[in-house]
Amino acid sequence: MAQKRFGVGIVGLQPGRSWAAVAHVPALRALSGDFEIVGVANTSRESAEKAAAAMDIARAFTDVAQLVAAPEIDVVTVTVKVPHHFEIVKAAIQAGKHVYCEWPLGNGLGEAEELARLAREKGVLGVVGTQARVAPEIVHLRRLIEDGFIGEVLSTTLVGWGGAWGGSIPTKQIAYVLDRANGATLLTIPLGHTLAALCDVLGRAKEVSSVLATRQTQATVLDTGETLPVTAPDQALVSGLLASGAPISIHYRGGTARDGHGLLWEINGTKGDLRVTGPSGHAQMIQLSLAGGCGDDKEMKPLEVPAELRASWPDNVVPGNVARVYARMAADLREGMRTAPTFEDAVAVHRLIAAIEEAAGDGHRVALA
Repeated sequence: MAQKRFGVGIVGLQPGRSWAAVAHVPALRALSGDFEIVGVANTSRESAEKAAAAMDIARAFTDVAQLVAAPEIDVVTVTVKVPHHFEIVKAAIQAGKHVYCEWPLGNGLGEAEELARLAREKGVLGVVGTQARVAPEIVHLRRLIEDGFIGEVLSTTLVGWGGAWGGSIPTKQIAYVLDRANGATLLTIPLGHTLAALCDVLGRAKEVSSVLATRQTQATVLDTGETLPVTAPDQALVSGLLASGAPISIHYRGGTARDGHGLLWEINGTKGDLRVTGPSGHAQMIQLSLAGGCGDDKEMKPLEVPAELRASWPDNVVPGNVARVYARMAADLREGMRTAPTFEDAVAVHRLIAAIEEAAGDGHRVALA
């Protein structure tokens, strides 16, 4: 007997350019045995109809309320801008739907905590899109550490380039990331995604100190030529201790690396060292590379990811990692497990980001519960 497919309604789909179009639709179609895309809701019925027609999706909903009320919808996928996450996710939960929400879960810790509470009370599964956690390289990295490849972890250092917060943005459509109040910043998006992976591998932080600085107070919009004000930080420096006692050091900056090496994450241990690299600080959407050395090794050597971690997934990193989250979500819904990143996991990352913001605000080290 064929297993049930979960009906998915997508909120926020713009053909050819939105994250839903380039990541979620191909990811869901790669998992056609688990999911069926039922329909889409956008800011207007007309927009939804155009998106549905262009992406060969059967139904266009008039609005979010109609989508979450539809009995054929089991999972609501939320891919709109961060300031709208709370109201849409809340509506889906209240309708008894499971939710896949893009990261950040909410605009700040308070919204994330409230959504996690609502999901618990309603008994629905809330999954958050911190898909760097399930990238093959990150999964293998965690296994290497658990298997003692580098012994006890002594310290870790993370340096990355965040892209959009470097003095220019490609289009005015993403201008909202320049305003700190919108919750889509260098700290919350590229660093937030990477922090989710780091904590999954090394455990959570127990205390942090930090500096957040907005060094570039204006940005040029490349498609219009206009100049816009910037309040979001383009420099994030964090130091602290993990729960294990290992020191952690982070520096993320806006812009892109001149040489294409935009991510460097090193983990030092009593028996060896591991290194993760990539072209940008957005660990969730780039091809990562692993290197390591232990014992008497005189140099870092490339480390191959086991073939089974790549098999049967889309080759493109973007839909591939999103598909891995959806696959875990399907397994969790069927078997009652918790393998996909949950709203509770999202709250933990939001709590770390809030501690970083607090430490930067008053200049004191902040302890996390």
